[in-house]
Amino acid sequence: MNEQLTLETITALAKRRGFVYQTSEIYGGLASSYDYGPLGTELLRNIKDKWWQEMIRKKADMIGLDSQILLHPQTWVASGHVASFTDPLVEDKVTHKRYRADHLIETWLAQQPNPPKLVVEEMDVAAMGAFIAENKVLSPEGNPVTAPKEFNILFETAVGAIEGEKSKVYLRGETAQGIFTNFRQVLDSSRVKLPFGIGQIGKSFRNEITTGQFVFRTLEFEQAEIEYFFDPEQTDWHTLFEEWQQRMWHFVVNTLGVREENLRWRRHSDKERSHYSRETFDLDYRFPFGFKELWGVAYRTDYDLQQHIQHSGAKLSYKDPFSGKTFVPHVIEPAVGINRLFLMLLCDAYWHDAENKRTVLRFKPDLAPYKTAVFPLLRNKPELVQKAQQVYEAIAPHHTTTWDDRGNIGKRYYYQDEIGTPFCITIDFETLEDNSVTVRHRDTTAQDRVSIDQLLNYLQDQL
Repeated sequence: MNEQLTLETITALAKRRGFVYQTSEIYGGLASSYDYGPLGTELLRNIKDKWWQEMIRKKADMIGLDSQILLHPQTWVASGHVASFTDPLVEDKVTHKRYRADHLIETWLAQQPNPPKLVVEEMDVAAMGAFIAENKVLSPEGNPVTAPKEFNILFETAVGAIEGEKSKVYLRGETAQGIFTNFRQVLDSSRVKLPFGIGQIGKSFRNEITTGQFVFRTLEFEQAEIEYFFDPEQTDWHTLFEEWQQRMWHFVVNTLGVREENLRWRRHSDKERSHYSRETFDLDYRFPFGFKELWGVAYRTDYDLQQHIQHSGAKLSYKDPFSGKTFVPHVIEPAVGINRLFLMLLCDAYWHDAENKRTVLRFKPDLAPYKTAVFPLLRNKPELVQKAQQVYEAIAPHHTTTWDDRGNIGKRYYYQDEIGTPFCITIDFETLEDNSVTVRHRDTTAQDRVSIDQLLNYLQDQL
């Protein structure tokens, strides 16, 4: 990441070039809510496709699922979300705006020349309240705040057409519970045997008090979660846990092309770790606002299945086909936010050449929203435009590509650099003579002359 990179720079680029828009901007927007524009939609799809290919399709022990956003409300009672899915909330006593207490403390600590050694994640609500009072921690507007209290972040809604007969339901706070509640159906309808994993990608919703970190933390987001089931008497959980850590690291570094120096592992302390987890690690990325969680992995034991057995009465056990032993499997859960992967890629790919006033998003070529851009050298020359259209039509079925005939060729190159297009293909007068095109490389600006007959092979080798 460029040392001078700020979140404001990324946010401005994302809006200017059609990666991310403010939701409902014509009405003044909606807090912590964003829409993904043409380029953002392509990048998100590429991330999800890579995750699905690497984590599900390539693994013989993995299968996929797509559960509903609205689940039976008892699901969230059993999982503990109704009782304890909370954030520590404080309120500005003057403006009445709400903030997360832990975020205010983190901001206060970052502003101190010699901050006390403190792990905010380990503090409970009472400790946060005492710290805020003792150090006179203020809101972003500079006003005193109320004592923190627990705020449940599940979204409530209702099903039913008649007022008074509606039933309360919740928008799911995570995708994992749909996997647990479908465990028996997966066993009965497929040929899986332990150890195996079920993965899914889908929307989740949390009524969080956010602090303006762009798409890092939003009300609606997309998760990619896996529940990997195993017999703890047959499989050592420590070994399995480390294997999943290695898979996660490999995906971020090798598949997505992120620099290792911007990553770190952080182990949850006993105080921070969720009560159902025996071990939890976060893979953190160095965002412009500091190291923050990108991807978490937890050993959840058999907590979730046992909770659903208790609350539903369903049989969610597994019978070993060889030994005949019946037991409730344990799980390792790697869970990542797709939107955080998206923001990470924007930050990690950003590069600015101040001398040449050139900004480049150096995505891995196979992740870029557009792999190629096709240019006719001049838009007022029908013979060039017609030939360029033929080249575009030949490439489009194989690689996401875009057409660009606006402005001079230099401006087109710089625009494509800024949106991350790895290859620009120019059709010029020489093309009409020898059926070759100029292929310009995004990162080096080097140019190759390639025969149109060999263009697809050339691009395939580069991608």
